[in-house]
Amino acid sequence: MLRMMVITAHPDDEAGNFGGSLRLYHDREVETCVVCLTPGQAGSHRGGARNDQQLAVMRRKEFAASCAILKVSQALVLDYPDGQLHRPDVYRVVADLALHVRRFQPQVLLTFGPEGGVTGHTDHSMASVFATLAFHWAGRDNRFLDQLQGEIKPHRAQKLYYGSADFTLPGRPPVVPSPITTTIEIGDYLETKIAAFKAHASQAPLWPMFEENMRKRGRRETFHLAASAISALPESETDLFAGVDGNPRSSVL
Repeated sequence: MLRMMVITAHPDDEAGNFGGSLRLYHDREVETCVVCLTPGQAGSHRGGARNDQQLAVMRRKEFAASCAILKVSQALVLDYPDGQLHRPDVYRVVADLALHVRRFQPQVLLTFGPEGGVTGHTDHSMASVFATLAFHWAGRDNRFLDQLQGEIKPHRAQKLYYGSADFTLPGRPPVVPSPITTTIEIGDYLETKIAAFKAHASQAPLWPMFEENMRKRGRRETFHLAASAISALPESETDLFAGVDGNPRSSVL
C-alpha cells in the first residue's frame, strides 16, 4: 500500500494547499493522512463563534467535512496553539509528529515550505520546520527511543515535498518560495479542492479570493522536492510517487 502524509498548521490548509493531490492520489489507491497541528481557534474569521473554544469545535467539524470530500483515510487535529506555533518546545512537537509518521508509515510526506506558503504565515513556517525534522528523525533508531515499543519502529519516508507556487498574494508579506520541481496536474479535482475549502464555512469571507486565485493558477499543484532517499530522479517530476518503493517495511537511517 502506498501512503502519503500531509502535515499542516490549520484547518483549511489541507484543502487550500494540498486538496487536489490528496483526492487525486486517493483515487489512485494511495492511503492518505492529514495531521493538522492546531484547531484554528485564533482565526480572524470567527463564523459566529463567541470564543476560541467554540471556534475550535466548529473548525474541527469543518476539517472533518473537508477531509471527507477529499477522501482522506486518516484525519487528525492536534491541540497546539493557533497563531503561536513558534512557542511550543520544538523537540516535543517533532516527537509527536515522528510518532504519527512511525504509525502511518508514509513513503511521501508533504508540508509547507519554510517561507510559510503564499501567505507567509508564521504557523505555516513552523509546521515546515517541525515536519522536516519529523521526516528525518522518524527513521532513526536514536531518536525518541521511548516510542520504540511493540509495533512502533523507526520509519524512513522516501520523499519530502514542500508546497510551492509561482504567484504571490497582494497585500501579503513578500515570500521566496522554493523552486518548483514537481507539477501535479489535478484536472477536475480542482472543483473538488474548491468544494473542500468551502466546507470550512467559518472561513466564508475567504472563499471568493481563494476560488479566484485557484482558477487563475489552473488545474495543477506545484511542489519542491526537499529531500529524497531515491537516487537518479528526474529534474522535473509529474508524480509525487515517482521512484517510490511500495514495500511498507520500516527502515532505519
